[in-house]
Amino acid sequence: MPNNNPEKAKTSRIAARLIRHYLSPYFGLLVLAIFFMIVAAAMTAVAAGLMQPVLDDVLYGRKEDLILPVSFAVFLTFTVRGVSTYLHTIFVNRIGQNVVSDIQRALFNNFMTLDMAFFHNNPSGQLVSRVMSDVNVMRSVVSEGLTGLGKNLFTLIFLIALMVYQDWQLSLFVFCVFPVVSGSVILIGRKLRKVSRTIQSEMGILSSLLLQTFQGIRLIKAYGMEAHEKQKVGAAIVKVRDLNIKAVRLSNVAVPINEAIVGIIFGGLIIYGGYQVLNDAITPGGLAAFLAAFALTFEPMKRLAKLNNSLQMAFGAAERVFEMIDTQPEIIEKAQPQTLQVVRPEISFDAVQFAYARTEDAALKDVTFKAHAGEVTALVGSSGGGKTTIINLILRFYDPRSGSVRIDGNDIRDISLSSLRENIALVSQDVTIFDDTIIENIRFGDPKAKDEDVIAAAKAAAADDFIRALPQGYNTAVGENGVKLSGGQKQRLSIARAILRNAPILLLDEATSALDNEAEKSIQEALKLLQKDRTTIVIAHRLTTVQEADQILVLDRGCVIEQGRHDALLASDGVYARMYKSGLRE
Repeated sequence: MPNNNPEKAKTSRIAARLIRHYLSPYFGLLVLAIFFMIVAAAMTAVAAGLMQPVLDDVLYGRKEDLILPVSFAVFLTFTVRGVSTYLHTIFVNRIGQNVVSDIQRALFNNFMTLDMAFFHNNPSGQLVSRVMSDVNVMRSVVSEGLTGLGKNLFTLIFLIALMVYQDWQLSLFVFCVFPVVSGSVILIGRKLRKVSRTIQSEMGILSSLLLQTFQGIRLIKAYGMEAHEKQKVGAAIVKVRDLNIKAVRLSNVAVPINEAIVGIIFGGLIIYGGYQVLNDAITPGGLAAFLAAFALTFEPMKRLAKLNNSLQMAFGAAERVFEMIDTQPEIIEKAQPQTLQVVRPEISFDAVQFAYARTEDAALKDVTFKAHAGEVTALVGSSGGGKTTIINLILRFYDPRSGSVRIDGNDIRDISLSSLRENIALVSQDVTIFDDTIIENIRFGDPKAKDEDVIAAAKAAAADDFIRALPQGYNTAVGENGVKLSGGQKQRLSIARAILRNAPILLLDEATSALDNEAEKSIQEALKLLQKDRTTIVIAHRLTTVQEADQILVLDRGCVIEQGRHDALLASDGVYARMYKSGLRE
């Protein structure tokens, strides 16, 4: 029959996926853990069963010869249970840690396959929350789930078997409590799952707010916005707090009801059992063993109830994690892509149309041009004209809606992404510096480069002098996003990366925007050497940096409105000439 409960069906799919993809590699360790769970559960039932010989034979029967054997049996039972509990806990937690790390790797690896549109639509704080917070909540599905479900379920089975063995009529009376308890557990679990999804979503928002605040702390302090940020982040913290309080309240709401029910049943058992003992229908030891088994039975029942609540919260987090793992990139390679072998690094745009998602206006409108091999093509124009979009399309961060982008005659959609980007070096105005040493930040351009090659690149980028003046020179750690460096120093490291990469295509997006005039002159000399025999596309606002370009494209609102060399564009007295005369040449 079809499953009419969508939540239950979704939970089943998540559980099946966890078992099939992430738990099955550790099947051998799982079998060992289950074996020791069974041993520990069995010893709990044996401990309850030993109440009968302790009372009937040792205390009431006064059988002196049984004192030592029964005492040793009790000691052995608790020792075996303790060792078994330790072993299955270690094994299950090892499985849990492995599964969590596997899921985190799978999630992060999928993030690395996704395109720029995904990262533009998902704040980095929320992505960090998925990898850290959501996956850690899932840990309970494995660690607590296996331990709690396995051990408590086996314990329940053995204790029920003991109860039935001692008195099946009393057992039937006790079983009336199970439907009441399980009904409340199911109802509460459904509500907790909804709360869990909301908690994880709000945790992602909080992580994103914190990340933005820390990254923008310089601006926040400069504009005196500390109080505003305190209020905004404080409100998010309070919201998460209230949701967590609600989750705790829901997970524990059944406790007083179930305790009262058990109290009533326990009292009834004493009344009924007392009369049974008085009528010699059961021995005092037998009743004590039965009551001990019942008392021990309720404990795993309560744990299973709490476990269900924890699992429902974990499944809520798992939904969010698997949703991200299943996200597919919009930029997809062909089944058998070509490997780009650049002979003549010519770049051509043929009637390219492009618009970013969630925007109505086109970023590029029927753009056609060629950046000839070994030449410098400059892109100029007002902000929003489409200059950076051209760079993004060359790197295939996005695909055009129509038209094509070609390198050396090859449509880049037919080329593997790895070989395409291996042939391109990018220097952006948004410089990314990693929390590492300077030498490793430069080596990012070519991870296989030797130290002497890295130093040569730094010298070519006019960075060697300031690097050697630092306390540890090239081994100086620069802090998060290069906080210990000036804007100009960070940009020189970015240029050194591009020099080290030694790619046939060079993309310069405001590469010298953070440099003073003197530093810019030295960098321009280095860039001239770098541009030799390479196809270079330069984005610049200061027109002095592009006067010697082989061709200049003037863009406005996604269209190429002028094209030519500096002198010819000045002579035409068009948009470029007006930009030059208005002071943008400085």
